[in-house]
Amino acid sequence: MSDPSFTLGIEEEYLLVDVETLDLAVAPDQLMEDCKAELEGQVSPEFLQCQIEIGTRVCQNISDARKDLKRLRECIHRVAARYGLAPIAASTHPFADYNLQSHTDKDRYNALKRDLAGVARRMLICGQHVHVGIEDAETRIDLMAQFAYFLPHLLALSTSSPFWGGQDSGLASYRLTVFDNLPRTGLPPVFNSWPEYERSVGIIVDSGAIEDSSKIWWDVRPSSRFPTLESRICDVSPRLEDTLMIAALTQCIMRMLWRLRTNNQRWRIYDRFLIGENRWRAQRYGMEDGLIDFGAGAVKPFGELMHELLDLIAEDAHALGCEAEVARVQDVIRDGASSSRQRHVHARTLEAGGDKPAALRAVVDALIGEFSEGLQH
Repeated sequence: MSDPSFTLGIEEEYLLVDVETLDLAVAPDQLMEDCKAELEGQVSPEFLQCQIEIGTRVCQNISDARKDLKRLRECIHRVAARYGLAPIAASTHPFADYNLQSHTDKDRYNALKRDLAGVARRMLICGQHVHVGIEDAETRIDLMAQFAYFLPHLLALSTSSPFWGGQDSGLASYRLTVFDNLPRTGLPPVFNSWPEYERSVGIIVDSGAIEDSSKIWWDVRPSSRFPTLESRICDVSPRLEDTLMIAALTQCIMRMLWRLRTNNQRWRIYDRFLIGENRWRAQRYGMEDGLIDFGAGAVKPFGELMHELLDLIAEDAHALGCEAEVARVQDVIRDGASSSRQRHVHARTLEAGGDKPAALRAVVDALIGEFSEGLQH
């Protein structure tokens, strides 16, 4: 069996806002056509008409991913500007009303609206998915069970959805609250083999409940289209560099788990109940209140846990050439994730005498600025 390639693929969903009102805006058909003309199959509409999705090519390393993702973001930003719009990479819009949004008229999305009923109306959320190339199916299913332990850590770093419907939700990732209302979401089951996974999925597909495994939306899953393990738990990151940090961490953790496997070792597979508690802590508090160290039986500061993780994956970051991207974790811990930065902008505007609508608009304005950091216009 050959070693995994550990290639990278990154998918991101963005919201489009009117640069004058800062409210959500429907993407004009011509905007989508302009983007498709430049991006050759790497851009598509999303469930709602105010959303747009991009996906990188298969990237051999983080350097390739940086170039491709930067090109994609720059194109969306530049084309949107022609129509008086701007993209934001946040998992919720601070003050938009989901009841006022329209879904995209495509067969896939029409079917989703029909199948999900009232749950679909609240799907005003965006996420980030990271694919890592692991060509052997048995290895994918083995690593999926172990990788689940680290999902709360990645979520805590990425949180970008504290506001919902003009209110502070009190959560760092309100997106997950919405997404968890869908079926076949959350932490994945533990499968002992690839055939066991295929049998379980096959029962649901053969029954006609879903057409294929792309309708399984676990926090991490074997991709239905590619020989990859796909992490899906993260909020989308406003800043390009933070997206690359999340991608590099995901790649390194998977390589570390594979490296243990080659030495006849493995990460302990904890009960979903325990991992779910850390998932909730990350969803609620982000990085601010720590996660449970199951071995120690105590909540540890997030920075301490990440320091331990960075030591664990140092060899892998070096082998994959992503040491700088992984090191950015320390900057994010110091400066705060997007959820914390958004709340800071909101509070600062109120303290300066602005009213609540002005404070929410200031958050959107800051998100527009963060999307454009490091891009050439």
